[in-house]
Amino acid sequence: MKSLLIRGGRVVDAATKMDAVRDVLLRDGKVAAIDAPGKIKADGAEVFDAKGLVVAPGLIDIHVHLREPGQGYKETIASGTAAAAAGGFTTVCAMPNTIPVNDSPEITRWMQAAERGASARVYPIAAATRGSMGESLTDYAAMKDAGAVAVTDDGKPILGDAIMLEALRAAAQLGLPVIQHAEDTRLTGGCSMNAGALAFRLGLRGMSIEAESGLVERDIALLEKVKGGHLHVAHLSTKKALDAVRAARKAGLHVTCEVTPHHFVLTEERIGHYDTNAKMNPPLRTESDRAAMIEGLLDGTVDAIATDHAPHAAHEKEQEFDRAPNGITGLETALGLAISVLHVQHKMPLGAVLALLTSRPAAALGLHGRGSLTVGAAGDVVVFDPAEKWVFRAADSKSKSKNTPFDGWEFQGRVRLTVSEGRVVFR
Repeated sequence: MKSLLIRGGRVVDAATKMDAVRDVLLRDGKVAAIDAPGKIKADGAEVFDAKGLVVAPGLIDIHVHLREPGQGYKETIASGTAAAAAGGFTTVCAMPNTIPVNDSPEITRWMQAAERGASARVYPIAAATRGSMGESLTDYAAMKDAGAVAVTDDGKPILGDAIMLEALRAAAQLGLPVIQHAEDTRLTGGCSMNAGALAFRLGLRGMSIEAESGLVERDIALLEKVKGGHLHVAHLSTKKALDAVRAARKAGLHVTCEVTPHHFVLTEERIGHYDTNAKMNPPLRTESDRAAMIEGLLDGTVDAIATDHAPHAAHEKEQEFDRAPNGITGLETALGLAISVLHVQHKMPLGAVLALLTSRPAAALGLHGRGSLTVGAAGDVVVFDPAEKWVFRAADSKSKSKNTPFDGWEFQGRVRLTVSEGRVVFR
């Protein structure tokens, strides 16, 4: 592997609070040196001129669906991580709702094997219960040994109080977070969008805010009984649920959470005339909930921006709104949305925006050696132009699927180079 000297860029690393012009040397897959311009002697290294550009730790997405094994027609680990690299992500955490469900060490290892052709580091998240059926726990210790960094049943939330308490206790003994898709599915059967006047007008059944917030409140109450437990709430979308997380954290409980770009950018109005590329779960909410997500990002309550990248084939999305599957792609648009909305519109410091995409998600899931440009850390780097405006074209996406509501949108902040463990994976 050839050494790479990234010269003269503005290094922004939230973990070390660095924001200065520096040279960065990557060697043998690691960060070998960071120093003032011209100080690093690296004979024979490839040189990338980053003058006028931002150099940051490679981005981390703790919630993606790579569809392998079992649904390679939607996405493969190779195509999904190629999309990740194009978006500046060097680390992704893959959800277990594969076919079969990732509830075994064998599947966990299979997902990480070199033969998958990944362009980014893949950390599997294992199923919390066998088959994600919510009845009996999987072998958390065996799956952690195989490389799993958390457990979840994701789209099939753990509804039973006793099994959720058992999961929190078992995970706590191993230092694993339990990730919950906060949706009381007993209240959302047949629902396809946010409950409210718009759903009524469109003739669609709506998911109530309480279906999300109620499960968050239940899980927090259970967490109070677990010494050392860690609850992570996936893709928060409502003010009421966010307020519950905020209160739990003030009470000293280990609760972390994430918000997707689509939930801090879009509202239910984006559905328009039944556009299935605006159908996701949790659904797009009202403007007041969108504003609450931004407030949570700005005030530090939210730990991470996570895309919930959910590729679907065109024929699956091209059907009646209430029959189409939930989810959108998101890896290639996340950085542009975060910079355009949080940094440009809401004046969030660039370092704080990048923290939500690097050091803070790494801390939330315990991804050691990721999310920072310290000497000895993984050689994961993204170089981007924070001022460049560009238009996203779904047809040009590296993902196999094109189900995005952001086709044709103009963003600010364009990725120029992505390096994963010292290897250039996007240029």
